[in-house]
Amino acid sequence: MSGSVERRPLRILHVDPERNWGGGEAQVIGLLSYLASKGHQNDLLAHPAGQLFARSQSLAIERIPFVVRNDLDLREIPGLRQRIHREKYDIVHFHTKRAHALSLWLRQGKTCPKYVVTRRMDYPEKPRWYTRCLYNRRVDGVVAISQMIADSLIDAGVEGKRIRVIYSGIDATSFASSVRRADRRDGATVVGCLAVLEERKGQRFLLDAAAILKQRGVNVICRIGGAGSLKTDLENIAAQKGLQDSVVFLGFVADAPAFLAEVDIFVLPSLYEGLGVAALEAMAAEKPVIASRVGGLVESVVDGQTGLLIDARNSVALADAIEELVRDPIRAEEMGRKGRSRALECFTLEQMAKRNEDFYYELLEPAA
Repeated sequence: MSGSVERRPLRILHVDPERNWGGGEAQVIGLLSYLASKGHQNDLLAHPAGQLFARSQSLAIERIPFVVRNDLDLREIPGLRQRIHREKYDIVHFHTKRAHALSLWLRQGKTCPKYVVTRRMDYPEKPRWYTRCLYNRRVDGVVAISQMIADSLIDAGVEGKRIRVIYSGIDATSFASSVRRADRRDGATVVGCLAVLEERKGQRFLLDAAAILKQRGVNVICRIGGAGSLKTDLENIAAQKGLQDSVVFLGFVADAPAFLAEVDIFVLPSLYEGLGVAALEAMAAEKPVIASRVGGLVESVVDGQTGLLIDARNSVALADAIEELVRDPIRAEEMGRKGRSRALECFTLEQMAKRNEDFYYELLEPAA
C-alpha cells in the first residue's frame, strides 16, 4: 500500500443470501466483530433463517433480511442498487458464491463502492466468459482462503493481481480447554471427525478404515459429529460392517471445543476442501490431524509435523495413518503441540480479519 488513503472508518455492506453454507458463517462473524471493534460501520444482508443472521444478533450492526433463491434470481437487485446508492458504502463484500453473481448487475464507476468477493470452496472454476467477466470486470478484488483456490482461479483466467490469499481463521483461545489427553475407554484411542455428513467430506472412508482397524485388532473408537443428508446411509454402512460398538454418530455438534476435548486423533478424510477450518480447530485443540491431501488441507496441515496427509478415497492409507499414531502416542502428542503453535501463529480470526481490512484499504487506493 502506498499509504495515500486515510485510515478512516469505512462503511461496509456484507452480503450473504444463502441459508446455510457449511460453517463459513463463523468467518463472517469474526470479520464483523473485528471491523466493528475498529470503528467501521457494518451492514449485513443475510437470509433471515440462516445461522449468520441468528449468530450476528448480538453484534453492533444493522441486519437486513435478504433472500436469493439461485444465481438467476434478480428480484432483490433493484433494492440492492438503491441501498448501495443511498448509503454510499465504501466496500460491498459478497461472502458466498450465490452472492458473487449479484455483482453482475450492480453499477460501477468512480462514485461506486469497491466490490469484494470471498471464494471459499475448491470446486474447479471453468475457464469461460462468465468467470472472466465476473472476477476480472465486475468485482474489484477476490479473497481466496487458500493458495490452491487462488491457483485454480488463475487457471480459469482470473487475473492474479486481483486475488489475495487470506487464510480462514479460528478463535484459538476457545480451544484452550480442549488441550488435554482424552480419557481412555478400555484402552481405546478416540478418533474424532467433525464435519457435515455429505459426500465431499468422505466419512464413508473413515468407516472403511475403522473396519480395517478392527480386523487388525487396533482398539479405536470413532466419534463422528455432524448432520447431513448421508446420516442414514452412514449409519447403515457402520451397522453392515459390525461397527456398532466402535463408531458413535453424535449428530449436530454445537460445542466443538467439548467435542475435541474427548478426542486423541482428529481425522478429516475430505474429497474436496477449501482450507479445512475443522482441521484448524483440531490443531488449536492440540490434536494431531490426519487429512486428505486435497485442496487447502495441504496448506493447513504440515505432513509429518502437525499430522499426516493421505490420498483421498484411500481407506487402507487412512487406516495405516491412524494405526501409526495409535502405536506412537508420544509422536502424536508432539504433532498436536506443533499443530497448536501453527494455529496460533498462522490461522487466527484476528489475522484473517485484519488482512481483509488491509485489502479494503488497498482497493480504495487511487489508481496510479
